[in-house]
Amino acid sequence: MSVTKSEIRSGAYYDSVVLMQLQRNLLQLPGVEDAGVVMATPANLELLAESQLLQAEGKAAKPEDLLIVVKAASGAKAQDALAQVDELLKRRSGAATSSFRPRSLAGAVKALPDADWVSISVPGRYAAGVAREALEFGKHVFLYSDNVSVEDEIGLKQQAQQNGLLLMGPDCGTAIINGIGLGFANHVRQGSIGLVAASGTGLQSVTSAIHNLGGGVSQAIGTGGRDLKEAIGAASTLQGLAYLAADPDTRVIVIISKPPDAAVAGKLLAAALGAGKPVVVCFLGFAAPAVRLNNLHFASGLEHAARIAVDLSQQPARDSGSPSKAKPISGYLRGLFSGGTLASELFLGLNLFLSPLFSNVAIRSEQKVNDAHKSQAHTILDLGEDEFTVGRLHPMMDNDLRIRRLKQEAADPEVGLILLDVVLGEGAHPNPAAELAPAIAAARKARKELEFVALLVGTDEDPQDIQKQEEALAKAGATVYRDITQTLEHVVGRLLGAAEVQKSPAPFAQPLAVINIGVEGFYDSQSAQGAQTIHVEWRPPASGDEDLMALLSKMRT
Repeated sequence: MSVTKSEIRSGAYYDSVVLMQLQRNLLQLPGVEDAGVVMATPANLELLAESQLLQAEGKAAKPEDLLIVVKAASGAKAQDALAQVDELLKRRSGAATSSFRPRSLAGAVKALPDADWVSISVPGRYAAGVAREALEFGKHVFLYSDNVSVEDEIGLKQQAQQNGLLLMGPDCGTAIINGIGLGFANHVRQGSIGLVAASGTGLQSVTSAIHNLGGGVSQAIGTGGRDLKEAIGAASTLQGLAYLAADPDTRVIVIISKPPDAAVAGKLLAAALGAGKPVVVCFLGFAAPAVRLNNLHFASGLEHAARIAVDLSQQPARDSGSPSKAKPISGYLRGLFSGGTLASELFLGLNLFLSPLFSNVAIRSEQKVNDAHKSQAHTILDLGEDEFTVGRLHPMMDNDLRIRRLKQEAADPEVGLILLDVVLGEGAHPNPAAELAPAIAAARKARKELEFVALLVGTDEDPQDIQKQEEALAKAGATVYRDITQTLEHVVGRLLGAAEVQKSPAPFAQPLAVINIGVEGFYDSQSAQGAQTIHVEWRPPASGDEDLMALLSKMRT
């Protein structure tokens, strides 16, 4: 009959790779049927219980304890396996390099003074403290560890920025700095495409595709999956974008993220507009507003992003298409459309840039305007919806409703730009500009700062004479386009503008030298890639005792 025995080693710490190898070695011993070697966190205890390996004695283990469980054919076999644990751990230690290994970050800094990066992969509850210490030593941080609180992430990123340092993570799975991969990274050709990503596997996928398509990577910066959440505010992404904008070896920038929070997306895209280089944007889950807006190129997916970036990197240097540096206007957008599909198209196109944005044609309930007769913040309205057309002609035939609403919006001092569509053709109003142009001119006379943009839809064979329509609207003070993309570019440029990117000196000036704390396999990888590196024989402070750790922390401060 099988027998399960457990052993608890209080305060003993080994990284997950060592634990995995010990578990595998135990499973190879005679008579051993199953084994579990874990730090005794609640999640790990739950996994052991699901595997029928958690006995009463194991339940007493604390999160900072090492728990070893062996299930064997007999009690003697299980006990014999546990008795060999120390020897198995020594084999692992003996297999590792015999070079000097400091036991603290301070010791590693003295041993490798050229190191300007620290790679951290210790358990999450210790990670913020180690990262804080690394920043205090003036080191950039690659923070692989997860389970770091949002509050700690905010504090760490503020601390990094205040000291001109970059903190990638937490939960940052991959990065490539000066050709050396950190965490999980693929071997890719060096080149002129720089990437910043809040998606680890997304970054690996795009860098691999760039290599396979014949392109190369200058730098690949991970930020951690929460960076584009509103609470974090894209702190690391904006910093990475600024570094890549300043990097002379980077010609094309790629931004990759899972769906960002709306307010953060607009802030990031404004910075991308000011990068001075082509920027490929791949926001998964968002409809691309256009193929290209100014210097922004929108990708529908990861592979598409790689293809666009490689194509741009192989083209001769030319104007990136950055928008005018003119100061953007203040005030809200009000879009007054006669066509529902045009209203939806412009709403989706501006959705990435403007926040909050409301409409009576919004798909998401939180973006539905509360009362279509009263605009709120940025608002785009389809005036052809039923709520506006009961008992009256459609606005493509009758401009009365739209002119009344135009006057209402123009009288609102919070409004900075009014966007109209003017649709020509059979059945439409015979001369819409004759009625809209005087209303625009009157509004401009009352408020010179108020801007009008008209999207003119029609052909030179339409009965309204499209050229005369355009001239009349322009003479009244409207900026007229016949193309949706140009309309989007203009509206984005005037309302969002190109944010000034602080092109800080990049942390790529020196060959990568890194201090590794945590997963030893990362040290092996860094060393194999030719990086100067040193591994810290890290153990939890105070053997993981929370009370003693708190006391030590107070003594330090």
